Amino acid sequence: MRGFFTQISTLADVQENVMEYLHVLSRPKVIDQEHDVVWTEAYIDSTLADDQGLVLMTTVAMPVFSKQNETRSKGILLGVVGTDVPVKELLKTIPKYKLGIHGYAFAITNNGYILTHPELRPLYEEGKKRRKPDYSSVDLSEVEWEDRDDVLRNAMVNRKTGKFSMEVKKTVDKGKRVLVMTNDYYYTDIKGTPFSLGVALSRGHGKYFFRGNVTIEEGLHDLEHPDVSLADEWSYCNTDLHPEHRHLSQLEAIKLYLKGKEPLLQCDKELIQEVLFDAVVSAPIEAYWTSLALNKSENSDKGVEVAFLGTRTGLSRINLFVGAEQLTNQDFLKAGDKENIFNADHFPLWYRRAAEQIPGSFVYSIPFSTGTVNKSNVVTASTSIQLLDERKSPVVAAVGIQMKLEFFQRKFWTASRQCASLDGKCSISCDDETVNCYLIDNNGFILVSEDYTQTGEFFGEAEGAVMNKLLTMGSFKRITLYDYQAMCRANKESSDCAHGLLDPYKAFLSAAKWIMTEIVLFLVEFNLCSWWHSDMTAKAQKLKQTLEPCDTEYPAFVSERTIKETTGNIACEDCSKSFVIQQIPSSNLFMVVVDSSCLCESVAPITMAPIEISQHNESLKCERLKAQKIRRRPESCHGFHPEENARECGGAASLQAPVALLLLLLASSLFSR
Repeated sequence: MRGFFTQISTLADVQENVMEYLHVLSRPKVIDQEHDVVWTEAYIDSTLADDQGLVLMTTVAMPVFSKQNETRSKGILLGVVGTDVPVKELLKTIPKYKLGIHGYAFAITNNGYILTHPELRPLYEEGKKRRKPDYSSVDLSEVEWEDRDDVLRNAMVNRKTGKFSMEVKKTVDKGKRVLVMTNDYYYTDIKGTPFSLGVALSRGHGKYFFRGNVTIEEGLHDLEHPDVSLADEWSYCNTDLHPEHRHLSQLEAIKLYLKGKEPLLQCDKELIQEVLFDAVVSAPIEAYWTSLALNKSENSDKGVEVAFLGTRTGLSRINLFVGAEQLTNQDFLKAGDKENIFNADHFPLWYRRAAEQIPGSFVYSIPFSTGTVNKSNVVTASTSIQLLDERKSPVVAAVGIQMKLEFFQRKFWTASRQCASLDGKCSISCDDETVNCYLIDNNGFILVSEDYTQTGEFFGEAEGAVMNKLLTMGSFKRITLYDYQAMCRANKESSDCAHGLLDPYKAFLSAAKWIMTEIVLFLVEFNLCSWWHSDMTAKAQKLKQTLEPCDTEYPAFVSERTIKETTGNIACEDCSKSFVIQQIPSSNLFMVVVDSSCLCESVAPITMAPIEISQHNESLKCERLKAQKIRRRPESCHGFHPEENARECGGAASLQAPVALLLLLLASSLFSR
């Protein structure tokens, strides 16, 4: 048995003596002269915190040892050298524009834990962003949970190269909405590291794209328009290579590169050529927006506030129809609004959702606020732009507007009062007290209601009986989702210790025990408090609510596209409730008219509130805990070398306790009885 042992006399000796074991463990590696490179798992660091807060990091390190022949058998480790690497810097090497609208890259360790993944959430918000207690051990199977048999995970842990396909359910918009797609996964190992890299490509996106040619002069002219911006988290040019370039934005770097003013800049020529083409092709829309703004100035009702366009190459055009200080949503399309701008993980939300709609139709939605109550006062509408081709029709861009909610609702109520009959009179209208009218989107969220407080709520909470009937009829379907990184509120008992009322005899014994404890602590400088347990204390219990990691299950809802109009009747306890739902053409919206005279209170509302799995489905929780995940040991191991001198280990004198100390411990034990 080879190892290291030493005597620790005082607390001051602990660190110095414990560090000695490093020389014993490192001796075989040093004799082998192996500079093994070690990469750590992901961790949160505040040293390089940016505007968004804490940064996800990994560290790469290697040993530094003496290479002198006369000391080779002793294996002298001099130290360790390493550097910290922000994970977002690794993502910059991935050409996001080639992955398509829903495509993404991810990496895991040899243990299956995530190094980077768009669904990894290492922070949670409660007052301010804080790191989760288990963020560094989130397994790939917890975010790609559709892979029930761990086919993808195990192949990557075993450092294989291959392809895997499966149907996935990806949540967007803070988990409120779901997109059902088929992903093709490509994976391989990263040489020299314990990591494996995976790339997910959604079928129908990213495989085909259009490439055009324009001159640099044409492209620069349109690229320098003040309303044009590029995705700063994409790597058009490598601005980190030289210190004088690090202050440049990607757009500024491209302009300098094209003008030949910075020959040292290294840029992606293919991507820049496509950006120039997008700038030229999309330039006419600026004139169209300008004409709209001029005509709008004659109208005092400025309901539409922002128009925007985004292309597959990360180029954005933004036009304000009102002053920046007059915008209802000041954060929209800003750097802090991660969901609605191009970044290293994903395309903007309005782009992704528009790409999944039928070509030519608009997606309307109300942004969800970060709080528990939705108080958003804007509506976003967007549509995709596809290249008309006989073979494939790739999505090349998306365009949309954001308008005031009040303006949008007023347009709806005006349209609902118009009738197609010859006499112009409606047999029934949303103004009638006998009906309730709603405008909901394809995920069941209310955009317009007679009760303004219901705006943004899920329709099932307002009309549980109707939503339940729509699910039964197939007009909507429920999709069960899982969140294995959730934070749940739990009540924990906290105790405050208080000394009980002691009689004189017990008080004397307690005082004597305290004195002897202090003497022992003084002699050995060691904490023996745990040896003295007093039963003469009273604990005051109180409940404290905390956030703890948990697994949750929650539903999402999506409409059936093929159903354009549905009517139904619901048999309640003492009445019959009728309703009609009709799809609004060229949109993701539905108008629902419900009989308000029958309340049907016996049917409970349908909510989207998550349920903790351990409380709702104990068997599923147990199965996940029992399942043993495949882990892979590091490739290299230096446990022993035949040239090392195994006798050079630690040593310690005979460990004999002083007689005085033994007497004190004996007396102490007698007093405690």
